[in-house]
Amino acid sequence: MIALIQRVSSASVMVNDETVGAIGPGLLVLLGVERNDQQANADKLLRKVLGYRVFSDEAGKMNLNVVQAGGSLLVVSQFTLVADTNSGLRPSFSGGASPADADTWYRYFVSAAQRQGVTTATGRFAADMQVSLVNDGPVTFWLQA
Repeated sequence: MIALIQRVSSASVMVNDETVGAIGPGLLVLLGVERNDQQANADKLLRKVLGYRVFSDEAGKMNLNVVQAGGSLLVVSQFTLVADTNSGLRPSFSGGASPADADTWYRYFVSAAQRQGVTTATGRFAADMQVSLVNDGPVTFWLQA
C-alpha cells in the first residue's frame, strides 16, 4: 500500500461538478492499493500517515503530526501510484489490487482513520475526479507499507 501525502492549506475533490470531499489544513492522501495488501498493510500505513511529523511547531520545525496540528485528511484513491514504470513508455498496473480488493482496503483505511477521531473526507472510488489543492510548503512525501 502506498500513500503520497501532501501537506495542504486546503484540498477538495469534485465529481461531475459536485464537491464530494473537502478539507482545510491537513493532509491530502493519494492512496494506492497493491495486489497483496492486507489489513496489516493498511494499519501500518495509517500509523505512518497519522504519525508523520510534517507540520511546524512553535519553533518552525516539522515536529507535529496531523493529529497534533489539528488537521484533517482527504483520502483519494489513486491506482496509478502502484504503476511499474521501470521499462518502456507505458506504465504497467499488474501490481495493483483488483478493483474490488482496492475498494475494500481504501474503505478500511478511511474508516480506520475516522475511528481514530481524525476528521476524514474522501473522493469517490473509481470515479473520474478533479482534485484541487493548495500544497503548503510545498511538502510532499511518499510512504509505503
